Amino acid sequence: MREADLIIVGAGPAGMSAARRAADCGLTVLILDEQPAAGGQIYRDVERVSALRGNILGKDFTDGQKLTQRLDHENITHLKGAVVWQIEDGSQVSYTQAGIGAVACAKRILLATGALERPMPLPGWTLPGVMTAGAAQILLKQSGVACERAVLVGSGPLLYLIASQMVRAGVPPLALVETQTRQDFIGSLRHLGGALRGWRYLLKGQKMLWDLRRGRIPRYAAATDIAIEGDQFAQAVTFSSGGKTQRIACDTVLLHHGVVPNTQTARSVDVRHHWDNLQACFVPDCDDWGRTDVPRVFIAGDGAGIGGAKAAAFAGEIAALAIAHELETLTQSERDTAAQPLRAGLSKERAARAFIDTAYPAYAGALSPQDTTIICRCEEVTAGDIRRSADLGCLGPNQTKAFGRAGMGPCQGRYCGLTVTQILSDAHGTAPDITGHYRIRPPIKPVTLGEIAAMAASETSEDLHG
Repeated sequence: MREADLIIVGAGPAGMSAARRAADCGLTVLILDEQPAAGGQIYRDVERVSALRGNILGKDFTDGQKLTQRLDHENITHLKGAVVWQIEDGSQVSYTQAGIGAVACAKRILLATGALERPMPLPGWTLPGVMTAGAAQILLKQSGVACERAVLVGSGPLLYLIASQMVRAGVPPLALVETQTRQDFIGSLRHLGGALRGWRYLLKGQKMLWDLRRGRIPRYAAATDIAIEGDQFAQAVTFSSGGKTQRIACDTVLLHHGVVPNTQTARSVDVRHHWDNLQACFVPDCDDWGRTDVPRVFIAGDGAGIGGAKAAAFAGEIAALAIAHELETLTQSERDTAAQPLRAGLSKERAARAFIDTAYPAYAGALSPQDTTIICRCEEVTAGDIRRSADLGCLGPNQTKAFGRAGMGPCQGRYCGLTVTQILSDAHGTAPDITGHYRIRPPIKPVTLGEIAAMAASETSEDLHG
């Protein structure tokens, strides 16, 4: 069994920054990460890819190398391809690596599990040829493959980023179909002060929009009634915009209307969560140091609330300082002094968040989908099925499992959970906090009997030779 002062789940910006800060404070650190290389989703495979496609992906991507290089420290052990599937007592973590289960123990655990793209259930979204915009970006980062004859649908700065990257890759999108409205922008102006503090984000956004104008990419605003046409695969996007019905023939549809915290691991250890009205999702309850209500468990980065890669890096270091203080390798004065510039940086990075979230809200038509739209892809449960369950007395997501198996597939409600909560809340006129979310039980990720058997065999071998 591996042992460390601190186990970090995830090697994105929060996890990497926390690992190095904790190591510098004298703690032994074990990073468990599903990916084959450090970087998380935002800096996926950055050390290899930067030299190949850095000019396409941009400086914000290649800057991730500064974090991955800092993992080279004698106190840091980074296990790649390690899938965490259970956490017990805030100290014992079960995981699988290379087909063999294993257990690691630590005095503290930091969850740096990052974000998920918010599901965007629309008519036709399960057709081949439809994927999230983030998935398309992963293809571009990891394999250099850009989706051809693609239409980007939804809202948010990530759409502009991916579209501009596609332009630089020589495979521009056919169009952007955007759901945010003029009223959304007007509403966001009350947060203009924060946006001006985060002026660099505004400048980057303007540059991306200029790339799209220069590439002559059509943009359609305030789109509604969005649907994807196709028999065996996606063939076109239809929608209404500017009082007209539009249809764009295409081969690929890339969906995106924001990202939400990946809370599955936190929920599996019963960390308390609350509904964030601005980001329209559940977020874990954490204090200013990332400490949760579960003893010995901390959370940092987008898994604690969406703030972006740089904010996540600051939050990871702040959590590491708190952990080092609790484990008595830092005094309170040393902790607070070291945290001061990090908090200033974090505040600056978060300054524009309210403006962005208000200007680019989630698409209402996907938050409350049509009855015939599938929302639980694992079990092929429709929005109408959930509403009928509500009519029969179903009050919360966990009851939907008994009414119609929603949330019982391999993802355990990871992707349909927020939509199920929203539909039931609307049906009963209750707040999402009252409606609740799926209860997550281990294994958090699928694990085979063979992997568990291999774990037992490995432990027996250690005992015999120990």
